[in-house]
Amino acid sequence: MSMAVDGLISGLDTTSLINSLMTLEAGPQNQLKAKVTSTNTLMTALQGLNSQIASLATLAAKATATNALDLYSAKSSSTGVSVTAGASATAGSIDIVVDQLAKAQVSVSDAVSVWPGSNFSILDASGVATAIVADSASLDDVVTAVNAADAGVKAVKVAAGTDGSGNALYRVQFTATSTGASSAFSFKYDAAITPPGMTQITAAQDAKVRLWSGTGAEQTITSATNTFSDLLPGVSVTASAVATEAVTVSVSRNDAAVSTIASDLVTALNGVFALISTKSAVVNSTDSSGKAILSAGVFSGDSTVRDVKQQILNAASQPINGRSPSEIGISITKSGTMEFDSAKFATAMAADPDYVKGVLATIASRVEAVAENASDKYDGMITSRITGQESLVKSLGTQIDSWDVRLASRRSTLERTYSAMEVQLSNMNAQSAWLTAQVSALTSSTTK
Repeated sequence: MSMAVDGLISGLDTTSLINSLMTLEAGPQNQLKAKVTSTNTLMTALQGLNSQIASLATLAAKATATNALDLYSAKSSSTGVSVTAGASATAGSIDIVVDQLAKAQVSVSDAVSVWPGSNFSILDASGVATAIVADSASLDDVVTAVNAADAGVKAVKVAAGTDGSGNALYRVQFTATSTGASSAFSFKYDAAITPPGMTQITAAQDAKVRLWSGTGAEQTITSATNTFSDLLPGVSVTASAVATEAVTVSVSRNDAAVSTIASDLVTALNGVFALISTKSAVVNSTDSSGKAILSAGVFSGDSTVRDVKQQILNAASQPINGRSPSEIGISITKSGTMEFDSAKFATAMAADPDYVKGVLATIASRVEAVAENASDKYDGMITSRITGQESLVKSLGTQIDSWDVRLASRRSTLERTYSAMEVQLSNMNAQSAWLTAQVSALTSSTTK
């Protein structure tokens, strides 16, 4: 609580005087607060840089994964056949004839109002039976029981008019849940039950293709689905239509995809360098009076950031087995950034793809190692720097709190001092008035 009493006796603006003195006293604390602000700014910038370098490490790691650069593209001469090349694919081509597609069995019952019995079995293609136990012989209960059983068959009832008495009739459609000959099914009832008539709408069958059709090496391959894996190494072929004419399936090296990986890596590197450069720049500006001032970026003079940048740059640009990465279109510029020449990369890939992929993998591996060392969430270089700044902010906060106590005490002292001064001045004025009165009284008595 303020004890200040503006100059009742002295006429002084005591509050303003104390505030001015406290402004001077608070100078060191204000410097501490400014240091907290600048430290928080640096810490935020470091966190942003750390996140970007961690993303760079993740991107580089993808390029170093097994077969990451062994990329192939596949195509088909027919829209009825699609092709996908996997990681283990190799270049090549083959002609296929699609004789038939895989189908699931579909069977439909005669029109009935109830099922002949609540208990029966569904047999798979190998004769293994799955018991169906319905709550009753009603069609709804039978359908529910079939769908709940793990029989590889689903059921649905379909309206089929009425009988002569006006009772609703339905046909029950049974459909295998998978395709292929192995998905065929049949029904088994107790001997005392007369099963409903059943019509097979679609027979279960495998997809079938022929290789080297019309030659002495002709070979038929079947699949329970319409997909054939590894007709060529690492290549998956899916048929969606019968093709009586040969369809050519071909696989070729996908140099464009490898080029994209290299380009993305260089772009990520330059993103890190751009962030560091932007936050290290010294900006010319003027203050309110028009005087020129220089403002240094938050990373300006930061040795940790400078070291991390140099390490990443070295990892991306240093020679590999005595040969510069610039030979494959990855080079360092005069401004200290990286540059990617897609045309040069494509030429190098065409001439020696294994060498180019080896260089790219080595660069990615070196960048990954340096980026992880910088951004590791436990002991990375930048992480440690952030931790140090956090400790500094905490320490500065403690000092600022101490200054709050010190300044409060100083203000209280000043207020008591000036209040005491006013009291003394009041006493002196009172004493002066008494003396003046005494002198006046003596003078009066002398003159009589």
